[in-house]
Amino acid sequence: MDLSELFKSKHNGPDYISRKRFLQNAGGGIGGLALATLLGSDSLAATTPSHSSLNPLAPKSPMMPAKVKRVISIFCFGGLSHIDAFDYKHELVVKDGVSVAGRPEFDTMGRSAPGRLMKSPWSFKPYGQSGTLVSDLFPNIGNCIDDIALIRSMVSDSNNHVPALYHMLTGSILAGRPGLGSWVTYGLGTENQNLPAFVVMTDPRALVGGGAANWNSAFLPSNFQGVQFRSGGLPVLNLKPPSDLTPERQRENIHFIEKLNDEFLRSHPAEQDMAARIQTYELAFRMQSEATEAVDISRESTATKSLYGMDRPETEVFGKQCLLARRLVERGVRFVQLYSGGGVFDQNWDAHNGMVANHSMHAKEVDQPVAGLIRDLKQRGLFEDTLVIFHTEFGRMPFTEGSTGRDHNPHAFSCWIAGGGVKGGTVHGASDEIGYKVASDPHPVHDLNATVLHLLGLDHLKLTYFYNGRNMRLTDVYGNVIQQVLA
Repeated sequence: MDLSELFKSKHNGPDYISRKRFLQNAGGGIGGLALATLLGSDSLAATTPSHSSLNPLAPKSPMMPAKVKRVISIFCFGGLSHIDAFDYKHELVVKDGVSVAGRPEFDTMGRSAPGRLMKSPWSFKPYGQSGTLVSDLFPNIGNCIDDIALIRSMVSDSNNHVPALYHMLTGSILAGRPGLGSWVTYGLGTENQNLPAFVVMTDPRALVGGGAANWNSAFLPSNFQGVQFRSGGLPVLNLKPPSDLTPERQRENIHFIEKLNDEFLRSHPAEQDMAARIQTYELAFRMQSEATEAVDISRESTATKSLYGMDRPETEVFGKQCLLARRLVERGVRFVQLYSGGGVFDQNWDAHNGMVANHSMHAKEVDQPVAGLIRDLKQRGLFEDTLVIFHTEFGRMPFTEGSTGRDHNPHAFSCWIAGGGVKGGTVHGASDEIGYKVASDPHPVHDLNATVLHLLGLDHLKLTYFYNGRNMRLTDVYGNVIQQVLA
């Protein structure tokens, strides 16, 4: 006797249908209903209802009043040095060159012993009405400091790149957890059903450490994973159909594939990946026109392109990505994630072998584009309901590695946020006198993620997904909203 027969015999009759089985079977037709709406009268009845409530990416109401609707995440992979960017340390100037070798209180990755205390090679000066000190690495971002809430007391659980990156973006140092963008789209859906809810653009030089595990949906349904866009040409490979494939024939192909998938889904109702695949076909069909238009910057003015630094070789690539991020959120994409840096060593911010060359190159690439993004969002009325995050996986040590580099420092680093609901011109938290460890208001990465969700109207304690026997969440069993940076 199979399980279905055993189930029937135990419930006194072959016609008994449990509530769970009814809902499972009813869900089997979701893909067909959605595709029927998409294809219209050419192949299916035009009277088919839209059933938007069955679409996992349909816009959802926030759990509480939201300050922002969308997010642009800018991630500096490799470990941006806080003490050379946003956290000035006079004590390093005073003690520059003092050896700390053999002092057990200084913990390194173990590759080399601590060297000598090293002052920042860059000068710092006050910016804005707040007078916040920012280094010469970021003069353009410095000019936006009154729109920014700077957090100088971040800490990480790992001093290794990939685990620290996972920790910041998925809430765990181990692979296999949904990315921040996946949690946001799971909680809120998206405003434009013809574009992906969560878009990722990586550094053209190399893929970021850990790859797609930073933006996948893990145990969440596949609909919520990030979609990687390219900066040039078609945003997604194979998006454009062959020239000899007519729209009518393409509809027939999609309809046939949908029928096969739907038959499988009806007999395997728990296969959520199959339902997600059906919806992916539908999204790809709709994206053929809208995604191509979204990344077409030819109609942007020369002044706008110049604002993002697209008229200069060193800022052209990242400037275009920031401009595309604005165009995407303007069209209703919920979460856009940009990566500065990929690969190893000087392909990213990992300044083991020379601070000046490494950070000068990468800061020059992102400083004007990021500042241009903030200014452009403001002038278009998007800043007040968009959140911009500028973050990294950890900071750098206050002493030398070799003669001119700095090692990883998970004990203290800086991140900042800007946009709706953010108290601009704010500096919160502090590292110690040399920038080695947090001295006041320490914030694990869970606090930053809880704050991001809060600004979107999502309670990080209630945004959960049942998996592996318990309710999982982005912040695991940790996290507190950083109230001091909220307006």
